[in-house]
Amino acid sequence: MKRLALNVSVAAMLAVVTLQGQNPLSGDVKAAYQPVKINILKAAEKMPEPEYGFKPTPDVRTFGQLIAHVADAQVGMCGVARGEPRRGDAASKTSKPDLVAALKASNDVCDGVYNTITGAEGATIVKMFGREKPKLGVLNFNIAHDEETYGTMALYLRLKGIVPPSSEGAAARGR
Repeated sequence: MKRLALNVSVAAMLAVVTLQGQNPLSGDVKAAYQPVKINILKAAEKMPEPEYGFKPTPDVRTFGQLIAHVADAQVGMCGVARGEPRRGDAASKTSKPDLVAALKASNDVCDGVYNTITGAEGATIVKMFGREKPKLGVLNFNIAHDEETYGTMALYLRLKGIVPPSSEGAAARGR
């Protein structure tokens, strides 16, 4: 019985490795998306609700508006990559619970795309912002946008004396 369980486990691991080998481009894109998705969600959860209205200068978005922006952008871009263009409604929300829920919902939309797209499907051309791009290009653009916006969020957190999620390990080591 133990031998059977071991054989099944080994077969499952080999299947995963084989599938990853068949989709190196899509696997790489998925791997790049995961950490920024996690950092943005953790940042949204770490910022106290009263600070969702904080903005360092009058001409920039509030922290809550940054969360809404990411959520709506992800729904839009991942919808394009899925072949089902859509719009989010996070910009209409202002409370932390509503914005965190919208962010999680946008992550679900994107997870559905990043977890299932293949390299071949990723080469399919779609329209984004009036330009033709491969689906993997759209997903890479989403990652770049998320990274850029997370950098802004990290600054907002620091201005409020909060260690950003991506720096938590370094802070614990005294850096």
